[in-house]
Amino acid sequence: MAIITKEGILKVLTAFNPWWKTGSVHSGFLKNFRRFAYYEAIKRLDQPNLRRTVVLTGARRVGKTTIQYQLIETLLKRGVPPRKIVFISLDHPMLKLSGLNDILECYHENIYADQDVYYFFDEIQYAVDWDKWLKTIYDLQPETRVIATGSASPVLIKGGIESGAGRWSILQVPTLSFYEYCSLIGIDDIELEDTLRPTAFASLDQKQRTQVMVKLSAVQNHFNRYLQIGGFPELALSDNDLLAQQIMREDVIDKVLKKDLPSLYNIRNATELERIFLYLCYVSSQIVSIDAIAKELNGVSRPTVENYIQYLESANLIYLSYPVELAGKKVLKASPKIYIADAAIRNAVLMDDDVLTKPEEMGKMVETSVYKHVAAFYYQQAARVGYYRGGTKNKEVDIVVDYPNIKNILIEVKYREQAPITDKDAIYELSENAVSSIVITKRADDYGIQKTLKDHKLIRIPAFAFLYLLGHAEKHG
Repeated sequence: MAIITKEGILKVLTAFNPWWKTGSVHSGFLKNFRRFAYYEAIKRLDQPNLRRTVVLTGARRVGKTTIQYQLIETLLKRGVPPRKIVFISLDHPMLKLSGLNDILECYHENIYADQDVYYFFDEIQYAVDWDKWLKTIYDLQPETRVIATGSASPVLIKGGIESGAGRWSILQVPTLSFYEYCSLIGIDDIELEDTLRPTAFASLDQKQRTQVMVKLSAVQNHFNRYLQIGGFPELALSDNDLLAQQIMREDVIDKVLKKDLPSLYNIRNATELERIFLYLCYVSSQIVSIDAIAKELNGVSRPTVENYIQYLESANLIYLSYPVELAGKKVLKASPKIYIADAAIRNAVLMDDDVLTKPEEMGKMVETSVYKHVAAFYYQQAARVGYYRGGTKNKEVDIVVDYPNIKNILIEVKYREQAPITDKDAIYELSENAVSSIVITKRADDYGIQKTLKDHKLIRIPAFAFLYLLGHAEKHG
């Protein structure tokens, strides 16, 4: 008796696509809140002359599947026939074991015969030869639109380079930004100029900055909870933070470390992968040597550490930040800074109940969050986000937005009660070669402009205000 049959596939597809009968997506799948990535995806779907397959990539539970359901509901409301839209979860045991050819054949034979359709593939990386299938669909079905999701970015990017050049766009869906988190929990948008962003603080006078900060005080009290639990939409809405952290460990971490990555990369010893991830949680925001990790974790070889770090990056659990040159100054050898993808993940793993009272730990969490926001903001642009460390005294700038052929943006995180910047700090010294230099502070009253001896401006702005304004700028393009 065959385990996988066309009847079985059709039964699963019918269960995943209730709009074939009802004409609409179940309201429980839609959510009222829409991520920025939804709007980016719909923009690409609406391009009449520039057809692209849309691939959404990001960690588990960031809302990729919800975005797909929201896109489906949008299409249905526009009058697209329900049976012309098919959602295929390739993470489902039966569909994962089926060939994509059998699934599509079953759909077209029983539900919708024409090829002019909307395919929604969830967790596309589980399909054998998925990249070749997307290429074939793109080349042979010119009226078909494809929206896929995946939790393994480099796997998808590699496939995109090899098969998808000019055929698909990869949209990164990071964990919630602070701006999105505030919107999700019901805080009304603060009335700000559309063009206002952190770097614009330099062009305002102190009275105008104060007016902005007074408005932003409405979100200040939500910042600590955001750092602890706020990166994942469903968990951010929970009224039980301890349970939310437990679910985060189980769904976001355990499933990825014990299921997704071993399955994708044929990892035999998942315990070593867990040990390495735990170590990285402790050192998040620090420059990390592969050799040092291997030495610290006795019994784990250097090649294993190197490979597993790549796998963790592929699962969107960590960011790697590499050094960049500033003003012709050479940098140290290319050891990366490693950031956990969201401060809430780090907090859930370490289970430190007193983190809010530990300045050093709070500093790590805030720098982790600032890096994530900046990396996500510049993801679609021709800029890379790294750090600087070099010069005669190995001075460091935490985050550098490296624009090709123009001056960079420098960001230094000083999340402490007293956050002085002196002429000995790297950001002070290098500000003359930057288009903007920003110091992230802790206190709500620690904002304004600090001038250097050469009359260059350092923008001082509290962390919660910086992150909110960056999200505001992202929303307004």
